[in-house]
Amino acid sequence: MTHPCSSDARLCVFATESSWIEGAAVRQLEQMLTRRGVIAVAGMPDLHPGHKGPVGCAVLTNAVVHPDIVGTDVGCGMTVWRLGGSLRRLRIEKALKALARLDEGCDITVDDAIRMGVPEAIARTHGGSLGTVGGGNHFVELQAVHAISDPDEAIRHGLSVGQIVLLVHSGSRGVGPEVLARHPCVRGEGLLLDEGGSAYLADHDAGLAFARVNRSVLAMRAAELLGLAAEPWLDVPHNHVVVEGRQVLHRKGAAQADFGLVPVPGSRGAMTYLVMPDPEVPGALRSLAHGAGRKRDRSSMHERRDARERPNPVGNRVICADARLAREEAPEAYKNIASVVGDLEHHGLARVVATLRPLVTYKTGRP
Repeated sequence: MTHPCSSDARLCVFATESSWIEGAAVRQLEQMLTRRGVIAVAGMPDLHPGHKGPVGCAVLTNAVVHPDIVGTDVGCGMTVWRLGGSLRRLRIEKALKALARLDEGCDITVDDAIRMGVPEAIARTHGGSLGTVGGGNHFVELQAVHAISDPDEAIRHGLSVGQIVLLVHSGSRGVGPEVLARHPCVRGEGLLLDEGGSAYLADHDAGLAFARVNRSVLAMRAAELLGLAAEPWLDVPHNHVVVEGRQVLHRKGAAQADFGLVPVPGSRGAMTYLVMPDPEVPGALRSLAHGAGRKRDRSSMHERRDARERPNPVGNRVICADARLAREEAPEAYKNIASVVGDLEHHGLARVVATLRPLVTYKTGRP
């Protein structure tokens, strides 16, 4: 059963009754039902309230695009790159010092950006921000495969205990806010596909491309600093729109579940789960939780003790020179990732293939 939060059959929340789901998030989710063209709404177990709407949801409409559901960070998502070497050979202190230099820049030229798939106009105006992490919950993280839960699936994907990878979570930087600003609409009314929606989608796709390239540049730069070979493996956006015929599927903080393995990270003091989704679960809109989801808002974390002064729960080393950001992103600000993933499994949305332990996380090198 889904979480009993609404009598409207168009709404499904895939969380158990014991899950930490705030009433404010449920009310925001129910507000989505009042928008023009809405067919169905799905809430994931990482659901939490956002400034302009719920985070951790998918919304399906008929011929209407709602740019504000996706929000300002068009194309935000996560990528996983395989690294050469292994945990046994890795020197954590050396890796820590190397990744601390991540903000020194990548020297990506306009031509480089265009060759990598960034539209020329955006490459010329925003190419300088390629290879930057951004704020909030974005990060670059060195991880190691800690345990295998599905040996057959792990073998199919070449996973083994001790293997090291990079997980990058970032978005479209300054491109996303510009995309949203160029397509204003009355809240709840959205844009008809034939009357402005298609123009938004063109800009949206450009932002999606920029975000994807940004994650790749970050991964390549991190691997270069670590002195390790690297190859792209997974890339899963969670702030985007997919159009199929006249139906429009919006995802806000919800990973796409119809392209194979998905990383579902916890806080910077918790494991990441690599899961195999089932995209056919009724009501889930081919979507999945994208992480742990916030348990406490940012302002409530400001008076707490600096997380950098405490031992990390899993021994992870976190590079974050900004004290305010370190407090906002402390592990206790997030839900229990094991519970979130447990809800996914309970509802048949995904099965765990492997767990990955964070080793070094880069947030920012600037105070």
